[in-house]
Amino acid sequence: MNLLHIDSSITEAFSITRQLSREVVNTLTEAGSFKQVAYRDLVKDEIGHLTGKIAAGFRSVPGRTPVSTEQAAEYQVSNTLIKEFLESDVIVIGAPMYNFSVSSQLKAWMDRIAQPGKTFSYTANGPVGLSGGKKVIIVSARGGFYHNTSLEKMDFQERYLRQFMAFLGIERVEFIRAEGASKSEEMKQQEIARAMTSIPQVVNTILNHEE
Repeated sequence: MNLLHIDSSITEAFSITRQLSREVVNTLTEAGSFKQVAYRDLVKDEIGHLTGKIAAGFRSVPGRTPVSTEQAAEYQVSNTLIKEFLESDVIVIGAPMYNFSVSSQLKAWMDRIAQPGKTFSYTANGPVGLSGGKKVIIVSARGGFYHNTSLEKMDFQERYLRQFMAFLGIERVEFIRAEGASKSEEMKQQEIARAMTSIPQVVNTILNHEE
């Protein structure tokens, strides 16, 4: 198996998701057999946001006007990102909630890997995901409490990530979450500790789940 680890928090050393995602990866590599572990920091190695010219590189078009050096470089970035994704069996994503959704850095990565003919396909009956069989662990951190509360309707972070993965054909998505990080330092540490204790069970579920 191959493992892909993605971090997207802008708070870097102070990040809850970076701390937890690192522990998830450590637990995975101790419990499972991975031939390759790839890591991508979307903040330190920022990906350019999707443009029409970049999206045009997702498909090979006969007779297309020669691209510029800048476009060619962006096409190579897209190819590298999709290759990392397609070659992975397990994906760990550190995804903090920003303004009720995901970071723009993570959105940029998602826009690059959603490629027709590679990760999904359009059919007469609608889009079909081509990435089934992969397993995803999403490490989620939020300043408030959203899961199973009255604020859940404002959660466009976890629901979006789950639906995006389903669109690509990935049904096996597990969440490890730490909430209430902005309430107090004590609450923050309690939530981190609680999330830490849930990691072994989630890892066991991912590694032993039969499709």
